[in-house]
Amino acid sequence: MSTLAIVVVLAAVAGGVTFLLMKKGKIQDANNNNIPDAIEKPIEEVKEVVKKTAAKVKKVAAVAEKVAKEVKVVKKSEPKKAATKKAVKK
Repeated sequence: MSTLAIVVVLAAVAGGVTFLLMKKGKIQDANNNNIPDAIEKPIEEVKEVVKKTAAKVKKVAAVAEKVAKEVKVVKKSEPKKAATKKAVKK
């Protein structure tokens, strides 16, 4: 039997056992959406962290754009090094 088939069968058995335990009340599912509360709560926490992180990433990207623009301005305003070397040598 192929490895993929074994993995699929094991996942199906685990899902079936979990479903039966939820229906018997051994595993809590307060809102009856067939997702155990033990899994649902951490997923909600991760979603909150992802939202906060996305907001921070947007702020950092905006600051990085500003810094890049400032670097371009500074590069344009600094004197050319080759021209200053020639003037010093004469």
